[in-house]
Formats: sequence, C-alpha cells, structure tokens
Amino acid sequence: MSSQTASLESLDLEVENVGGIEEAHLEIDPGVTILSGRNATNRTSMLQAIMAAMGSDRASLKADAEEGVVSLTVGEETYDRRLRREGGSLLLEGEPYLDEPEDAELFAFLLEDNEARRAVERGSDLRELIMRPVDTDAIQAEIQALTAEKRRLDERLDDLAEERRRLPDLEAERARLEDDLEEKRAELARTRTAIEDADGAIDASRDAKDELDEKLEELRATRSTLEEVRYDLETERESLTSLRAERDDLEEELDALPEAPAGALEEIEGKLDVLRERKRSISADVSQLQTIVQFNDDMLEGADTDLLEAVADGDGPEADASTPTDRLLEESQRLVCWTCGSEVQRDRVASIVEELQSLRSSKLEARTDVDERISELQAEQQELERQQHRREELRRTLERRTDEIEHTAETVEELEARCEELEAEIETLETTIEELEAEEYSELLEHHASANQLEFEIDRLEDDLESTQSEIESIEARLEERSDLEDERDEVVAGLQERRTRIDRTEQRAVESFNEHMDDVLTALEYENVERVWIERREREVREGRRTVSKRTFELHVVRETTDGEAYEDTVDHLSESEREVIGLVFALAGYLTHEVYETTPLMLLDSLEALDSERIEALVEYLREHVDSLVIALLEEDARAFAEADDVTISAF
Repeated sequence: MSSQTASLESLDLEVENVGGIEEAHLEIDPGVTILSGRNATNRTSMLQAIMAAMGSDRASLKADAEEGVVSLTVGEETYDRRLRREGGSLLLEGEPYLDEPEDAELFAFLLEDNEARRAVERGSDLRELIMRPVDTDAIQAEIQALTAEKRRLDERLDDLAEERRRLPDLEAERARLEDDLEEKRAELARTRTAIEDADGAIDASRDAKDELDEKLEELRATRSTLEEVRYDLETERESLTSLRAERDDLEEELDALPEAPAGALEEIEGKLDVLRERKRSISADVSQLQTIVQFNDDMLEGADTDLLEAVADGDGPEADASTPTDRLLEESQRLVCWTCGSEVQRDRVASIVEELQSLRSSKLEARTDVDERISELQAEQQELERQQHRREELRRTLERRTDEIEHTAETVEELEARCEELEAEIETLETTIEELEAEEYSELLEHHASANQLEFEIDRLEDDLESTQSEIESIEARLEERSDLEDERDEVVAGLQERRTRIDRTEQRAVESFNEHMDDVLTALEYENVERVWIERREREVREGRRTVSKRTFELHVVRETTDGEAYEDTVDHLSESEREVIGLVFALAGYLTHEVYETTPLMLLDSLEALDSERIEALVEYLREHVDSLVIALLEEDARAFAEADDVTISAF
C-alpha cells in the first residue's frame, strides 16, 4: 500500500435522487469495495454520487426529481452537496470534500468517460493531460523572481570583487600618506625652530612685532580658510558633474521607454472581460452538455425506469399485437424518447450521445484556448503596467535630480564668490605685511609663510589619511559579508535549477511510471501477442502562427510479437478494446502516482470493465490495490463472484 496522507477512515455515503437512485446508503472501508449487480442497477449513479460528494460537478439529478442530496461522512466531518435545477441547468451547491477536484477527476475517478482513459483510444495529447495539474505559470513566476534575486546578488558580489581589487591601492595610498605626513611634520618642526631663532634675533619694538605677528596669523588663517573653501568648491563641482550625468542617463532611459498607446490598458481590460464572459458561457455549455449526455446514458442503461414506463405507456392498436418474445426483441433494439414518447433506434441515441460527447470535448478545447488568450493578455497588461510604473518613477527621480542640480549649482556660485572674497583679503593682508616688515623681517616672514603652508598641508594629509583609513575599514567590513552572499546565491541557483527542471522531471516521472506499470500489468494480464507498450518523450517542430517552435510530445508505442517470436511495432488503432482499456487505466494510474493524488483523495473509482474477462479483472484489481488504499469498483455479478473469498474486499449488491 502507498503511504497516503488523505484520510483512510471509513466513508459513509447517503444518496437521494442522484442519477437513477431514489435513496441509498453505502459504507466504504479501506481496501476494495465492489458494487455488484446487473446492468442498469445504478452502480454508475452511485459512483457519480461519490464524485459529487468529493467535489466533482459530473453528476445528474433523477429525472423525476427537482432536488437531490449527497452526504459524505468521514470520521467526525460531514460534507453535503445539493443538486437542483435552475433555468434548464443543473446546479451543485454545498461544501465538498475536495476544494480542487480537477486532479481527482483526471486520475482517480475512472468512469467510462474519464478523459485519461479515453485519451489512448482517441489519440489525444497524453503530455497535455499529464502536465495539466502542473501550474507552469506559477513556476515561471518563481523563476523570474529567483532570476532577479540572483542578478541582485551577482551585482553585489561584483561590487565586492571590485572593492577587493581596490584594497591594495588604498593600502598603498595609506602608507604613502603616512610617510608624507611624517615628513611634513618633521619639516614643520624645523621651520618653527627657525622662526624662534629668527624671532630672538630681531631687535625691533615689541608693538611693531606684535602687530606683524597678528597680521601673519591672520594671513595664515585666511589662507587656510581659502584652501578649505577651494576643497569644498571642487567637491561640489564633482557632485554637480555627477548629477548632470545621472540626469542625462535618466532622460535617455525615459526617452527609450516605449509610451503605451492611450487607452491600451482599458482596451486590454475590455478584451479580458469579453474573454472571461466567453469562458463562463463555454463552461455553462459544457455543464449542460454533460447533463444531457449523462441523462441519455442513464436512459440507455435503463436507469430511469419510472420515466421509461411513463412515456412508453400507450394504448395504441399495436400495444398488444406482438408476443412477449417479439416485444423483448424490439426493446433490445429500440427505446422510447423521453421528450416526445416516440420510439427511436437505440443505436441512433447512442450515436447522438457520442456526437454530444465530441461537442463537449471541442468546447473544452475552446475553453483552453480562451484561458491561453486570457493569460497572454494578462501578461501584456502586466508589462504595460510595469512600463507605466517605471516611467512615473523615472520622472519623479528626474525631478529630484533637477532640483539637486539647481541647489548644487547655487552652492558652487556661492563658493566661487567666497573664494574671490578670500583671495582679495589675502592680497590686502600681504600688502599690509609688506608695509610693516623691515629688511630684517624678510627671513622671518618666509619662515612664517612656510610654516603656514606646512600646517595647511598637514591638515589636508591628516584628512586624506583619515578618509582612506575609513574607506579601507568599510571595505574590509563589507568583504566579511561575501561568504554569506555566496551561500545565499548558491541557494538561489539551486532553487532556479530545481524549478527549471521541475516540469522535465514531472514528465520523466510520469513516463517512467507508465512504462514500469504497463510492463507489470501486461505481465499480470498475460496478453500473449503484446510484447510491450511504452511512452517515449519526443521533440517535434510545430507551427504557431508564423513561427516554428519545438514542442514536447508523448508518443505511444505498441510492440507485438508474431507466432514465431518476431517483434514488430503496431499502432493503437489495431489494439483490441480490452487492450485499449487496460492501457487507458494504466495511463491514469501513472498520473495518479506522479501527481500524488492519493495525498488529497482517499479513494479511486473504477467503472466499465466489461471489455475485460473475469480473470483479467481480478488480476487488474489486485495490481491496483497495491497502489491505492481504497478502491471502489462497479462490476457485473459474475465478475464480482471472483472476489467473494478475497480478504479486505467488501461486496455491495445493487
């Protein structure tokens, strides 16, 4: 048995007015539950009632009832579905067991018209069925998000690599600044000693010397201020150049960004509304077609005997003209139309039912096409909204940069004016000092000027050294993040790899599962002339509009063996009905296991095995029960007798 997580408790089912059932009760225990009876004994109706309780809408209401009820009890929880007619359509309401029954309808509810079973016989796209439960759009969205995150991490790591390459140059610059600073400090010390020596040798009045010292100090301070202002001015000019370059880049990006046509988003939304309405209309048609098909199937099986008797109860002259034997032969070929009461050929009704089923399939394909167009329009809508958002963001940023440029330009003008003022002050001070100095002061003035220059250069060197040291420490701190960023990037890359290969791995698991189980089932059922049935994944070129694209397909191969042991490849068309039924069931089982439907659905339903003999039915059931914890099967009485003595098998007579 598989390790399912869905509930394995007994299921208790109460049914009223569903299909051909007026009122019935069924208890389903883990293991195998067989619904045994002759044809037209409402076994299929009971399976449809179970499907309705699980969440499927593929059920019919009893012809003479306006409302039906299915109640499913699992442990302490009860799930009710109510069926009623409204405006010519059948509505199913209430709370089912499954919130999303689509996977179960494909791979667990294996009635006669199950899409997975019929796919082999009709030559449908097997890959499309297997991959339908996979949300490829969600996977693609995750890939895009992870790609963006990887790009961000790569950019961050590239930045760190660039900073790491800069580190040796910064360390060399720090060493050079330290050497220059040491040399300037030593030179300043020598200059101050020379000033003291020259100052002691001057025999001038103290007042004149004090005034000269004051002017010299003022000159030194003014020169220092001028250098600081010049430094600030250069910094602001660089900032202004950078802001203007950034503004040019923003304008270039804004000009390159395509402008969405006026009303484009509204037009797309209008198209989406039309397509959604089209999808709702198609879904309603599909529901109505299913109701009609199911009702006529029940009529063909004789499920609604009360209605048949009502429309067939006539007083015509030929009512009693034939013998019971004649009437029996006629009834095997003809039946009474439930709408007008006239007799029609049974084959004709069956043919119409097939046409309706074909129409329903085409409606489902049309709905799939509408879904694809909706997805395309939604993607186009998202891209236009992204461009519009980016355009607005660029305009806001451009406005901010323009304001910053204006403010910085004003600051540059103010600093230039300040430089001119300081240069004028220095010129005035130099003139005053020249007037005050005597011949014996010339050497002292040179020493003071040299000392002023050295002090300024030392201040600049100390600032540059502090800035360089701070940048080195900042880079070293950021480089410590590199290991964490690399680990984070590895996780993102692994996530990308997993998602990019998820679809391929799902396909591979499904094909391997089918091929493995198909080999086992062929061995168990002993089809002598069928050597192997297997699926091959292939790529083929197809036209999509004006483009030729590569498309993955599942190609079904049948290998037979002649009486003399020679193998040859055959086609599905040449398989017997029994062989096609088995292949369809194994394909559904592969989907059941690949998508882990057993995680949410506690049972598998099986119907319409008349194409298999009793021994092969027994072998097939024994194989399926190894993989399904709870199996509910509708069988004829003679086929059910083979399980009378089997363990873990419950037979309910219908």
